[in-house]
Amino acid sequence: MPSTQTIQTGKLTLSQTETKPWFKNWPPDVPKTIKYPEMPLHELLEMSAEKHPSHPAIHFMGKTLTYQELSECVDHFATALTKLGVKQGDRVATYLPNIPQYIISFYATSKIGAINTAVSPLYRERELEHQINDSGAETLIYPDLLHPVVQKIRDKVKLKNLIAASIGEYLPSAKRIIGGLLGKVPKHQIPPEVGVHPFKRLLESTPPDPPDVKIDPKEDLVALQYTGGTTGTPKGAMLTHYNLVSNAVCCAYWLHGKDAPNMETKDVFLTALPLFHIYGMTTAMNAPIYMAGTMVMLPRPDPLDVLKAIQNQKVTVYCGVPTLYSMLIDHPDISRYNLKTVKFCISGSAPLPPEVQKRFMELTGGVLVEGYGLTETSPVTHSNPLDKTLRTVKIGSIGLPWPDTDAKIVDAQIGKKELAQGQDGELIIKGPQIMKGYWNLTDETAEVLRDGWLYTGDIGKMDPDGYFYITDRKKDLIKYKGYSVYPREIEDILYEHPSVKLCAVIGKPDKTAGEIPKAFITLKQDATATEDDIKKFVNAKVAPYKAIREIEFRTELPMTPVGKVLRRTLRDEEQAKKKPSKK
Repeated sequence: MPSTQTIQTGKLTLSQTETKPWFKNWPPDVPKTIKYPEMPLHELLEMSAEKHPSHPAIHFMGKTLTYQELSECVDHFATALTKLGVKQGDRVATYLPNIPQYIISFYATSKIGAINTAVSPLYRERELEHQINDSGAETLIYPDLLHPVVQKIRDKVKLKNLIAASIGEYLPSAKRIIGGLLGKVPKHQIPPEVGVHPFKRLLESTPPDPPDVKIDPKEDLVALQYTGGTTGTPKGAMLTHYNLVSNAVCCAYWLHGKDAPNMETKDVFLTALPLFHIYGMTTAMNAPIYMAGTMVMLPRPDPLDVLKAIQNQKVTVYCGVPTLYSMLIDHPDISRYNLKTVKFCISGSAPLPPEVQKRFMELTGGVLVEGYGLTETSPVTHSNPLDKTLRTVKIGSIGLPWPDTDAKIVDAQIGKKELAQGQDGELIIKGPQIMKGYWNLTDETAEVLRDGWLYTGDIGKMDPDGYFYITDRKKDLIKYKGYSVYPREIEDILYEHPSVKLCAVIGKPDKTAGEIPKAFITLKQDATATEDDIKKFVNAKVAPYKAIREIEFRTELPMTPVGKVLRRTLRDEEQAKKKPSKK
């Protein structure tokens, strides 16, 4: 057992393992504390390539890369980056969708001791410019289709290297030719005179001779991961090699218990979550690579593509978001697909409606449980046990803290008083996955990192069995005539209504009440529910002060790239309606 001093690195001591309430329901095969390998992230790939060189690492639209081939690509590209002048500590911006070049770029950046900063390919000029300038990135890897966007900001940023990738580079030759003839494979969009390095040519023309870089896994950064900006301006979370390695290892143990380090490579992961998001980066890339699993990559998580991928590639593990699980179970063609290979699914990034959870498990026969994490925590900190009997799964709960992760609920005002079981307060977390801080933001770092604890900004509670529940964000709390109303509680009820496809609840400013609960709803296809229908359905199940006062139906809701409804955008729209228009 670790010594008491290890609490500062997130490990739990003997006395803690005896007293933490969540250990009463701990998965029997999962160790409570783990000895994490203190190694750079890229060595996870090197280990898997050495043990399982011929095993498929990536399936991408008909093309397969083995672990040996993937590792060799990383060596070539790491050498190419070095020849372009990228050195240890430099930031490399990866502005790519889910294509093999993303994984190659990320692990090559790690190998030379540089720092990857992932950029959403949905970003346009203003957002891209902000992240490049804020991170200080001088190298940008991007899809050739987005070259027009890059061109518009070149004079506003200090980029030295531009590397353009094409989706067609890793398609099978026949599919690439036929797709090109049919106009389905985008053609190269960059004129040769602009001084951009084509990704594949750069990789193939450079010998695999990467430098031998000394990396301190616990101190050196491997990722500068920007928060989604759902509560303000995006901030760069500084994540070390140890942060990401420990979280990938924890994923493996949570899936397969004590057999994780020596398991055979049987899992097939659906890599549909965007890898530029920390949730996808860990659960759909780093963890599969640690386990030498096969990653079935989808450039975009279209529900029909997901159904086909699960059936055709016999997917066993799928980490996703509630909105996509919801779209899958409501897809009109779902009965045509065999989804029975799915064993384990974890839902994160947003609350999982209980009704969606139940229906998905009925359709697949697999286990779908809710988990929890943040960009600042690499990201996973909690999950329900992957218990096929469901005896230790609590629907509506984010589950138990992961190995070596401590958590507690404190008062939301000052954050120093630990609250009793069942009381709502702010969730704070300590563990090996906690970031070093925010990039160049000393005050913001001091606000969320206190005495080794990360203050999440989420309101939650813990029950007597050690299961945690997220009630809401501190900033999303609705104050109706002095009463506290939590949007998630109302949203969970809305999702029980057979006509509701997506929803979000916010506090709308009101002169009399302060704020009133307002719901934004998109209905399922051919649904005919009215505002009165839905109000009666919800308001019969809640206290009068929680009743929905207003409903707005929309054809779509503002979403983050991973499928989280942007309540902040909806609140901003409501605020804008109150401002007098300029004449």
